[in-house]
Amino acid sequence: MGRTSRKKRSTLANRAIVASAALILGGGGLVAVNVYASAGEGSSGAPPERSWNAGRQMSTIDCPDAGIALPDVPDRARPEVDRELAAMDTQITDAYRQFADRREQIARDPNLAENAVLGPLKNKRAASLDRIGIAIERNAVERPQNLDGLAPCSLRADDGDGSGQGGEQGGEQGGEQGGDPGGAQNPGEEADQGQDGGQDEGADQGGGDQGGGDDQGQQGNGPDASDFVDIQSVQPNVDRPRNRRGASRGTFSTDCGRNENGKFNPDNVIAAPGVSNGAHHMHDYIGNQATDAFSSDDDLAGGETTCRNQGDRSTYYWPVLRLQNGQDENDVDADGGGKDQNTGEIQTPSQVTLKFVGSPAGKVTAMPRFLRIITGDAKAFTNGDANANASWSCTGFENRQLKDKYPICPEGSQVVRSFAFQSCWDGQNTDSANHRTHVAFAQDDGRCPNGFRAIPQLVQRIVYDVPPGPGFAVDSFPEQLHKPVTDHGDFINVFDDRLMKKVVSCVNGGRKCR
Repeated sequence: MGRTSRKKRSTLANRAIVASAALILGGGGLVAVNVYASAGEGSSGAPPERSWNAGRQMSTIDCPDAGIALPDVPDRARPEVDRELAAMDTQITDAYRQFADRREQIARDPNLAENAVLGPLKNKRAASLDRIGIAIERNAVERPQNLDGLAPCSLRADDGDGSGQGGEQGGEQGGEQGGDPGGAQNPGEEADQGQDGGQDEGADQGGGDQGGGDDQGQQGNGPDASDFVDIQSVQPNVDRPRNRRGASRGTFSTDCGRNENGKFNPDNVIAAPGVSNGAHHMHDYIGNQATDAFSSDDDLAGGETTCRNQGDRSTYYWPVLRLQNGQDENDVDADGGGKDQNTGEIQTPSQVTLKFVGSPAGKVTAMPRFLRIITGDAKAFTNGDANANASWSCTGFENRQLKDKYPICPEGSQVVRSFAFQSCWDGQNTDSANHRTHVAFAQDDGRCPNGFRAIPQLVQRIVYDVPPGPGFAVDSFPEQLHKPVTDHGDFINVFDDRLMKKVVSCVNGGRKCR
């Protein structure tokens, strides 16, 4: 699909500066006001005079994640189970749309939510869960217990707090997830800071017009102003495990571009293989150009790559980041775009760094070809942050990492999102039923859990030149409200054997290679 070219600073910059100033100087006044209204929601948005209490109303649909609850699925049943899980995501998307369209009616008559939204959703989920149980039983495996308990969903409010205090908790994933988000890179490492200095700072400081009308007044589907924090107010919080004797200290970097050619789709070949629009949000792709929902390992092995080293045909993808400036993208009427409440201009990163680093506890072993890794949780807003691995910061401040907040960067600094992938592999499987249990994060001391072996750890660093202030968001499932904690990355290893041997040799040998 095509995309509109990135606009230079517009009136968004003025609005963002006003909004960020209000957030920093008197933030309480913005907590309950949506930062933007999705362009695709104009017909169902609340009138401006009523939007002030949007954050206190029921805001989204919260359903148990059946995929996480199914760690063991027979290989022969997996295609059918994956299709049903994807269908359940679509059921939630459809129910969320109905809820959003009737939000004001539901606020007046809570019974309407059960009768018109939650009840029908429960019935559809129960039917899908029953088919999952049958598919598993058909392969001579005992039916999973308590599947029926995963059918009911509920409404929940966005209280504006996210899942924790970003400034205080942003650095905790180093201990909780096994390595800080920046991996072995220098926290002070910065991209080219050639931000356009002409941001019209002197223009119309009152132009934010918090009465906003079309600009600010509608009920969008997130994020909220309280999902942003001034990076300068965050204390340094990065804490790396110490290198032990025998640590693998080398690095291997691969250059696969920034998606300059604009490869996007809303598929997820890892979590929803064979299902179009399995992600319900748009992904950026670099590396393998044959990647879509229907790609087989053979397709990927023969696919073209944007990577400079043609021995790397791996697939790297993540949710796009958009400016919320009221400008429509080419996908405004498409699945994964406007049809799934993802609107605004898609931003091409100013820099993408892909680096494989070693283990602080010892040597690493080669990744198997076609190993699949998902890091982070696209549903972390409703699931909780147990599998979240989002990390947000600003150039020049990368020793301050945010887990559940977007950063407001100072003038001249750019937004950075980074992913430190799982660095331990079970030694047997290239994937698992829930796409998680075949890999793991290292423990606090840098060692892999029992039964796992260390592999080169992929660390992605993605930089964006966007106007300062709360005016951007990542794509998400509609009911996840574009929360920063839902950020995630996906990787399929398609290194050829020769290049993977070089990666391992460089990492274990303490060299810096490309």
